[in-house]
Amino acid sequence: MNLVISDPKTGKAFNKKTESVVFANRKIGETVDLNTIGLAGYKAKIMGGSDKQGFPMKPSLQIPGRKKVLLKEGIGFNSKRKGMVKRKSVRGNTVGTETAQLNLAVTEYGQKSLSELLTGKVEKEEEEKETAKERMIRQSLENVGNVELAEEAKKIKGKVKR
Repeated sequence: MNLVISDPKTGKAFNKKTESVVFANRKIGETVDLNTIGLAGYKAKIMGGSDKQGFPMKPSLQIPGRKKVLLKEGIGFNSKRKGMVKRKSVRGNTVGTETAQLNLAVTEYGQKSLSELLTGKVEKEEEEKETAKERMIRQSLENVGNVELAEEAKKIKGKVKR
């Protein structure tokens, strides 16, 4: 089973493959503990998924298997015209052995970041890059009150040659 774990804070999604059905008999909308897949302290909400043939899970369908339902809009159907209705196959809202992909959204966070746990890479804090204008302003503010620079500035007449 492929688990797609989304982090709402960063907007990133991570994939984690498991050999067995980890969250069997759980339904869409339930909160699950991610300690079972090695993410200590994390909890996530089941948002949806799909089965081995690619049929999406529909939250309003209260069965574990697949069913052909008449759809007007929503998950599993994109209408081409206004008022169009079509019979489509969708999977129920219960996770089972046929579920191939499960989408999870993190609700509670642990000590380490998701990227560190799942990819092994430690995220660096982004350093703020200073533009030339900001650098000149900062230097001029630092130099305010410096008497020696003020005396040198008085001696300069006209254009400065380099």
